[in-house]
Amino acid sequence: MENNRLMIVVPCYNEQDVLNQSDERLRQLLSIMIDEGFVAQDSRILYVNDGSTDGTWNIIEQLTQQHPCVCGLKLAANVGHQNALMAGLEEAARLADIIVSIDADLQDDINVIPEMVANWRQGNDIVYGVRNRRDSDSWFKRNTALAFYRLMQRLGVRSVYNHADFRLMSRRAVEQLCRYRERNLFLRGVVPLVGYRSATVYYDRVARTAGESKYPLSKMINFAADGITSFSIKPVRMVLALGLIFILVALTMLVYVLVAYFGGHTVSGWASLMLSIWFVGGFILLGLGIVGEYIGKIYIEVKDRPRYNVEEKIIK
Repeated sequence: MENNRLMIVVPCYNEQDVLNQSDERLRQLLSIMIDEGFVAQDSRILYVNDGSTDGTWNIIEQLTQQHPCVCGLKLAANVGHQNALMAGLEEAARLADIIVSIDADLQDDINVIPEMVANWRQGNDIVYGVRNRRDSDSWFKRNTALAFYRLMQRLGVRSVYNHADFRLMSRRAVEQLCRYRERNLFLRGVVPLVGYRSATVYYDRVARTAGESKYPLSKMINFAADGITSFSIKPVRMVLALGLIFILVALTMLVYVLVAYFGGHTVSGWASLMLSIWFVGGFILLGLGIVGEYIGKIYIEVKDRPRYNVEEKIIK
C-alpha cells in the first residue's frame, strides 16, 4: 500500500472554535485507515489557512508540532474558499496519490472517506460526496440551494446535484484540474469538466457544532453568480431575446400611438407611456448589469494575477 498515500485537504477561515475537535476526529479516522492498511503510513492532513483573523493559524502550528500527520499551509491573505481549496489541492498533488477535500466544520460525514478510497481502487479518479437530504439547512437555504442546482442544469452547466466540495480526486485528476487557470473559480462546475471516470457516495449532513457559517446570504449570492457566469452565456442570450421582444412591443406601441393620434385621443395613454418607459428602462439596466458581469470577469482573467500567495508551509 506504499503508493496509496492519502492527503485530506481542509481549507480554514476563522475556524478556531471547531478546529481542535475536527482535527481529533480526522486523526482518529486516518489512524484507523493506516492501521487497517487501507492507506499508506505517511498519509497526512493538510490545513490551509485562508487569511484567518482569529487564532486559526496558531492552532494549526500547534497541531503540526504535536502530531506528525498534520501539515499546514498559510496563505498571505484571504482569497476565498475556492482559491484556498485550490491551493491545498495543488500542494497535495505533489505529495499524495489520492486527495480528499472537506470543510473544517466536518458537517460532511468523514466516515464515508474509506468508501471513497474503495471507489478509487476500483478505477474512479473522482468520487463525489453527495448529501442524501438537506434537513440540517434552514428552509430558505435548502430551497434556494435546490433552485440554484436546477437553474444551473437548465443553463447547461454540468454539476452534481447536492454536491458541495466534499470529494476524492486522484493525483492525475488534480493535475488536470490545475490546468484550468480561470480566476473565477467554481470547482463544483470545473471538476466534472476533467472528464475522468467518477463515482458517487451518499451521506447525511449534520448541523454545525460550533462557530458560524462562512457563507452568509451575500456570499451565497456572489457564489451563485460566479457559478452561472463562469459556465454559461445563456444570460447574455436572454438579454438579446429580451431586446427582440421589446422591439416587437415598440412596434405594437407605434400602432397604438397612430390609432390614438388619428382618433383624436392623444392625451389618453399617459399612464401606459410612463409605465413603458420605466419598464423598458429597468430591463435595459438589467441587461447592462448582466453584460457588465461578463466584462468584469474578462477584466479579471486577462490580468492573470496569481490566485493566492503562500506565506508559510509546514509540510512533512
